[in-house]
Amino acid sequence: MTNHHDSPQNATGTAPEATTDTHDDLRQRFAQVRAEVAKAVVGQDAAVTGLVVALLARGHALLEGVPGVAKTLLVRSLSTSLSLDTKRVQFTPDLMPGDVTGSLVYDTKAGEFEFREGPVFTNIMLADEINRTPPKTQSSLLEAMEERQVSADGVTRKLPDPFLVAATMNPIEYEGTYTLPEAQLDRFLVKLVLEVPERETEVEVLRRHAHGFDPRDLASAGVTPVVSAADIRAAQDAVASVGVTDAVLTYLVDLARATRQSPSVRIGVSPRGTTALLAATKAWTWLTGYTSITPDHVQAMLIPVWRHRVQLRPEAELEGVSVDAILTSVMQQVQVPF
Repeated sequence: MTNHHDSPQNATGTAPEATTDTHDDLRQRFAQVRAEVAKAVVGQDAAVTGLVVALLARGHALLEGVPGVAKTLLVRSLSTSLSLDTKRVQFTPDLMPGDVTGSLVYDTKAGEFEFREGPVFTNIMLADEINRTPPKTQSSLLEAMEERQVSADGVTRKLPDPFLVAATMNPIEYEGTYTLPEAQLDRFLVKLVLEVPERETEVEVLRRHAHGFDPRDLASAGVTPVVSAADIRAAQDAVASVGVTDAVLTYLVDLARATRQSPSVRIGVSPRGTTALLAATKAWTWLTGYTSITPDHVQAMLIPVWRHRVQLRPEAELEGVSVDAILTSVMQQVQVPF
């Protein structure tokens, strides 16, 4: 994770020479995470980096792609390499909020109700096909994602630390899917798009299966834990100390304001979106070995952090305009601080 070409959007461009610090060993362990995940998943380095960025920035990640591009396998492999407790929830139309957060259950022996924790009480929660369940159940995650706690029967229960929701979703035009409410989308730090693999990558996937690879058995693939929960908390503290100049902060605001002024955009990036970009950029800056944010770091993270926060006008959607294209245009138009 020390190359700008491995950023979540495969950003191009070079940055000034990185500064070494006392966190090199810790950073190297996170670089090893990608190598471990690659033992099970082929060609998704950028998505792995995006997930790590979300974890270090204390955020959450949304993974979008057609069925069968290894979204679930990617998250499972990542959690195995991170030595964290993981739970998976398959979101279906009949899933209830209590099935996610937990619920009160009557204990006949004790003669009273007790709270039985749901799968959200874990370090990494894999919310599979989150847009196949109605908004009521989707919204049950809002408090957990934002406040890192669950409230039930007047009692607030803290979630484990670290905590990451990694949600997968199919493209919205697929049958049986529900649009995620804006409030839900806004809770995800990054949205990572997993494309159908290139020809050579797909051949390599088949080659691995031909040689006995079993996606249900990650241990046989050799995926081993290389980062502990303590490592993650130490890295999160290091990320928080990454420096940023007023010039870069102004650049962030100018980029956000430019999205609001685009003729194709109905709703641009909010102030919450700028703080999200700052948090993600700090994590990416630390991963690449820098002690202060550069404009290159901002540009590398802008599309993954903002692509789900911009709403296009209906006429722009009909013309086939994409949010990614709008954001790319914004980066080209806004003056970069030197």
